[in-house]
Amino acid sequence: MAKQTIVNNGIHTYTRTEDYRLTDNAAVREHIKWFTGLKLGLMMHWAPGCQLGTYESWPLSDGDAEWSQEDVDWTDIETFKEQYINANRTFNPVRFRPDKWAQLAEECGFKYLLFTTKHHDGFCMFDTETTDYKITDPSCPFHTSPYADITGSLFDEFRRRGLAISAYFSKPDWHSDCYWHRAFGTAPSRNVNYTISEHPGLWEKFVKFTHRQIEELCTKYGKIDCLWLDGGWVREENLDQDIRLGEIVKKLRASAQPHLIVCDRTVGGEYENIVTPEKQIPEEPLLIPWETCTTIGRRFSFHYTDEFKTGRELVHLLLDVVCRGGNLALNVAPQPDGELPAPAVVSMKELGRWLSIHGEGIYGTVCAAPYSVRRFRYTSRGDRIYAFYLYEKNPRLPGRLHIDTDETIRRVTLMRTGEEISFAAEGTRIIADASHIDLTDAFYADCFILHRA
Repeated sequence: MAKQTIVNNGIHTYTRTEDYRLTDNAAVREHIKWFTGLKLGLMMHWAPGCQLGTYESWPLSDGDAEWSQEDVDWTDIETFKEQYINANRTFNPVRFRPDKWAQLAEECGFKYLLFTTKHHDGFCMFDTETTDYKITDPSCPFHTSPYADITGSLFDEFRRRGLAISAYFSKPDWHSDCYWHRAFGTAPSRNVNYTISEHPGLWEKFVKFTHRQIEELCTKYGKIDCLWLDGGWVREENLDQDIRLGEIVKKLRASAQPHLIVCDRTVGGEYENIVTPEKQIPEEPLLIPWETCTTIGRRFSFHYTDEFKTGRELVHLLLDVVCRGGNLALNVAPQPDGELPAPAVVSMKELGRWLSIHGEGIYGTVCAAPYSVRRFRYTSRGDRIYAFYLYEKNPRLPGRLHIDTDETIRRVTLMRTGEEISFAAEGTRIIADASHIDLTDAFYADCFILHRA
């Protein structure tokens, strides 16, 4: 099949192709099939740097200064970097309640958690033995909390409610002296700041350091459904930055996590089992497992002045993703005190209210032709096609509703009420009589279930 470019994630161009190689591992392939049926994940970027209300990690990289340091307007950049790196000394999110977060996620219809265990800044939100730059170290005031191991606390509570776990982990580590080595001066870019061929021993230390942290996450924190590796520039083809991912993945799949899905982000190939376009939705369905990560607010990290999508926008966003066969990882950035931003919670609950009525047409579905036409978004499961009609602010339906399908349909029902809708076949469409549908309780989108003959 000819390849067709769909989205470009900055480093890797994803293509719509049926021969995309996932993995030869049967257990992993089965787990991917299950995971991609979950459809909605709660993503969270959180670390001590949130106290400064800027981009997470990125302002530390002078090579990305043009966009990442735009919020730093109270001091010079070098002073800012000190403040950011030392933010762990004041981080004390006393209002953090992992049980409440998990309860909220379940209420809002999320099926898995995607949590940043470590971002590029190198701060570990888990109890690693590899560094004292971590949430459980005495240098961090929060280390006395019963929830001090934030990653462990969250994973336990989300699993208790039957939600899956996806562990975000940054391959680059800008705090590690084996990646940005202070002896070589400042780091001019996001990449390693020395020549690996000239210092192979130093790079080997970083590889072992990275393997140890990944192994800790996948052996001490219960079942991990997906290992979500960010930092696609850390790869052999780019400055010889090969962390020999295959070694650690094979070890984990042979022992603690035989089903483990790996998302080696933007690299492609055997260990990018699920591709992850960022803030992008392909124009057409992708014929490979995919998950788009995007935000409820404007940015992935916490900003004091952030603005948030409405419940209707979240519903429409989810439908745009699912009708093309993808999962939606929806990011909310917690506040420095451990609470979630109130406006974001309102929108999440609205999404959950809609899913409590229409979830049948979302979870466990596959995309169905014609996918996205006018105000309709289509999914399918078994003998049912789900045709979602997206509403503007005020729900309205035309008296004659044109629903595109080239399949033989025996009956049509409205999911919200269960009522039968009369219709007539007309070429590659059915014409449904919507004139008597009561829209009093309709909101965001209605679903017409087309029952195949």
